[in-house]
Amino acid sequence: MGPLVPDIISNDLNFIVALVIGVAFGAILEQAGFSTSKKLVGLFYGYDFTVLRVFFTAGLVAMFGTIMLDHWGYLDINLIYINPLFVGAAIAGGLIMGLGFVIGGFCPGTSVCAAAIGKIDAMYFILGSVIGILLFAEGYPLWEEFYNSYSFGSVRIFNTLGISQSVFAFILTSIALFAFWATSIIENKVNNIKKPAIRFTPYYLGLTAVGIFIAFAAFMFPPRKAGLIELVKNEEFVKSYQLKEISSDELAYRIIEKDKKLQIFDFRTFEEYKNLNLPNSISFTIDNFFEKEPNKLLTLRHRSNVFITNDEMTERRIAIIASELGYNNIEILKGGLIEFTENILGFDQSSVPQNKIETTTFEFRKKASTIIPEMIKNNKPAGKVEKKQKRVVGGC
Repeated sequence: MGPLVPDIISNDLNFIVALVIGVAFGAILEQAGFSTSKKLVGLFYGYDFTVLRVFFTAGLVAMFGTIMLDHWGYLDINLIYINPLFVGAAIAGGLIMGLGFVIGGFCPGTSVCAAAIGKIDAMYFILGSVIGILLFAEGYPLWEEFYNSYSFGSVRIFNTLGISQSVFAFILTSIALFAFWATSIIENKVNNIKKPAIRFTPYYLGLTAVGIFIAFAAFMFPPRKAGLIELVKNEEFVKSYQLKEISSDELAYRIIEKDKKLQIFDFRTFEEYKNLNLPNSISFTIDNFFEKEPNKLLTLRHRSNVFITNDEMTERRIAIIASELGYNNIEILKGGLIEFTENILGFDQSSVPQNKIETTTFEFRKKASTIIPEMIKNNKPAGKVEKKQKRVVGGC
């Protein structure tokens, strides 16, 4: 299963879920006729494009599922493995695999499905695949340089093309709809079927309407992070958003008292954090909000989460993003670290208080300006938020 946020399915349960899905997938392949070599070969000879339709549909469903889960904040995209692109190897491998498919009549998945129901040709296909893997592994030093040539890393197509995710999803869906229509015409011509490939019946009109809706739905689910960052660009909206605030004096008091419920999330650069880090603070980024593990710190019960950075407006923007994602108990430091430095760390003791309230404030800040710098000096910074989980290597 994907790296869901929150962690709905544990790592142990993942194996059971994968087994159930795998068995169901194999059963569906067999029932759809994919256990016969005629299905896959039909794609190359033009008399049966079921394989193209099925896998195009599967790709679209997976794509929109990922887009929607990302939009709603239920999927950690950073933990999804993306196969690195090596252009030379991809072209050569595609030609070899394609030739193997048309000669053998199976792909790796359908061959296992067919072998499971006793198809002898599928068993020979699997044997040939294993031999090919062994030959590739043993001869790897001979073609290692070519295999690693023209590396583009783990890229996504829409980034490579310089377009948005939504535009790419729309284009791909449109291509799929066109492919479904074009292959129906080819099938009819090859099989000598006289009926029109597309008929204006409720069935075909309904499928077309669903396809068009899905294509335009791509623009309804922009990436969650990009959408929220765009939202907080509106300065009037940011200023009017209701957020809890904590003053410099209150934060200083809670630091001095070593309040165990206090959690400080520092959103400055890590270099700035290393130069000055408050006790109970941890270096955090906006990206951490959307990741599977780091955001758990924000969900601890009975904790007060104080967001700090240099200025209050940036704090507000970050806090709004967190609030829109559903995180609670968030406070921002009024005036940011600039005001905290002025009022506490670099307090001007030459000022003269004019009344009792100012005198009390003066005495506290004078005391805090001595204690907190010493606490910072002796503080062992927590550093960046710890990320234990890495991308799992895999893929088809």
